[in-house]
Amino acid sequence: MTTELHTVHAPLTTLSDEETMFRDAVAAFADEAIRPRVKAMEAAGKLDPELIPRFFELGLMGIEVPEQYGGSGGTLMMVTLAVEALSRVDASAAILMDVQNTLAIAPIVRYGSDAQKAKYLPQLTSKTVGAYALSEPGAGSDAFGLATRAEQRGDTWVLTGRKMWITNGAEAGIYVVFANAKPEAGYKGITAFIVERDFPGFSVGKKEDKLGIRASSTTELILDQCEVPAANVLGPVGQGYKIAIETLNGGRIGIGAQMIGVAQGALDTTVAYLRERKQFGKAIAEFQGVQFQIAQAATELEAARLMVYNAARLHDAGQPYTREAAMAKLFASQVCERVTSLCVELHGGYGYTKDYPVEKFYRDAKIGTIYEGTSNMQLQTIAKLVLKA
Repeated sequence: MTTELHTVHAPLTTLSDEETMFRDAVAAFADEAIRPRVKAMEAAGKLDPELIPRFFELGLMGIEVPEQYGGSGGTLMMVTLAVEALSRVDASAAILMDVQNTLAIAPIVRYGSDAQKAKYLPQLTSKTVGAYALSEPGAGSDAFGLATRAEQRGDTWVLTGRKMWITNGAEAGIYVVFANAKPEAGYKGITAFIVERDFPGFSVGKKEDKLGIRASSTTELILDQCEVPAANVLGPVGQGYKIAIETLNGGRIGIGAQMIGVAQGALDTTVAYLRERKQFGKAIAEFQGVQFQIAQAATELEAARLMVYNAARLHDAGQPYTREAAMAKLFASQVCERVTSLCVELHGGYGYTKDYPVEKFYRDAKIGTIYEGTSNMQLQTIAKLVLKA
C-alpha cells in the first residue's frame, strides 16, 4: 500500500494573525470614527478634515511602504482588507486610502530613485495625501491619447495641459502626473512626473458634483506651464506608459476590494432589516422567495471576494496577476451593482429614501464599473490574455 503525501494549502479566506488583527482594527476604526460622520460628509460632499490625520496615525496611508520610509512594510492583501473593511461603512473614506496606497505611492516605491523615495515616501506615509493623474477630458479609456505635454528646458520640465476626474485631487499635496514628452513617438513619449501642489503653474480646478462617493473629491487639475524639476521625473523618460499600466493593474484589486465591501455593507444592513420588518404577519426574511434572493446575492459576493483575494495573493507572491486583477475588478463591480440594487428593492419604499443606508450603497456601487478602467476595458484586457494563451 502506497501512502501519498499531499500539501494542504490554507483557504483564500484564511488570514494570518497579523492580517486578522489589522482587518479588525480597521473595521473598529470604521465603526467608531467614520460611521457617525457618513451622513454629514455625504451632505457636505467632502471628507471630514479631522478624519484624515487618523488615517495616517493608524498606518493606513503607506501600508506597502518599507518601514525605513515610515511605512508599515505590509502587503497588497492588507491594503485589500483595509479597503474592504472601510467600504462596508463608507466607500468615500475607503477610496482615499486606496488611491494613496495603490496609485500614488505604489509607482514611487517601484520606480522612484533613492532620492525620490527618501523625499516623498516619508511625507506620504505621515501627513500628505497623494493622487494619480492620468485621465484627461479627451483621454479616458484611451489613456494613451493624452494631450498634456512636457517640454524640457534645462534642469526643468514644463508641463501644459488638463487632467480630469482625479480622485483625492482636492486634498492631495503630491501628484503622480503623466504627460507626453515626445508626441511624435506616440505612447512611447509618455513620461511620469512627481508634482507638488505648490509648484509654479499648478492648480486644482473644478470639483465634480457626483452621483456616488460624494465625500471623495474628484477634481480637475490645471497645468499651466507648470515647472517640475528634472529630478522629479519618475522612471525613465518615455516609460510612463509602462508605469501607468502596471500601477493600474494593482489598483484594480483595490477597486475590487471596494466593491465587495460596499456590497457586504448593503447586504448586512438588508439582512438585519428583513429580520425586523414584518409583512403579512411575519418577518420578510421568512418568505422563501426573499431567502432565495439573499442566498444568490451572498453566493455571488463570496465568489467576488475569492477572486479579489486571489488576485491580491498572486501580486504579493510575485506571480502574474494582470488577468486575475481585471477579472476581479470586472466581476466584483458587476456583483456590487446587482447586490445593492436588490437591497434597495428588498427595503421597499424605505430603500429609496435617504433615511436608510442602502440608497447610498447603491449610488456608491456604480463607479466601480467606470473608474480605473471601465468594464469594457477589463473585458478587452481579459480577452487579450485569454486568446494569447
